Amino acid sequence: MRAALREARKAAEAGEVPVGAVVVHEGRILGRAHNQRETLKDPTAHAEMIALTQAASALSSWRLEGADLYVTLEPCLMCAGALVHARIRKVVFGAKDPKAGACGSLYQVGLDPRLNHRFEVEGGLLEGECAALLQEFFRERR
Repeated sequence: MRAALREARKAAEAGEVPVGAVVVHEGRILGRAHNQRETLKDPTAHAEMIALTQAASALSSWRLEGADLYVTLEPCLMCAGALVHARIRKVVFGAKDPKAGACGSLYQVGLDPRLNHRFEVEGGLLEGECAALLQEFFRERR
């Protein structure tokens, strides 16, 4: 999660919402990214999506079985859907997202038995630090 927090700080420095993510497989970080929606002018350029793409490239496979995602903010519906499709093993997030969270707050995408894949979810890792980074970012913009 510390690596994801470093990525989130990079996002804040670039004027992006400070969310960072890393994909870990067999103890190695295969993907690391931060939000880049403003920079890339791309609504899908969430930290999770970019980190998944990097990890898939590193493994030469879209199937990320056995990989875990660490992200500073609970994934949204788009990202949670991508995590299902990527066959991620586990998602560990920091701060909850009561307005858009799809891994416990609004939806339980990763645990939905109707989908072809499910993943474990653990929330609250370094939650205070992750939430403070987001709160500070939005406080400065208001």
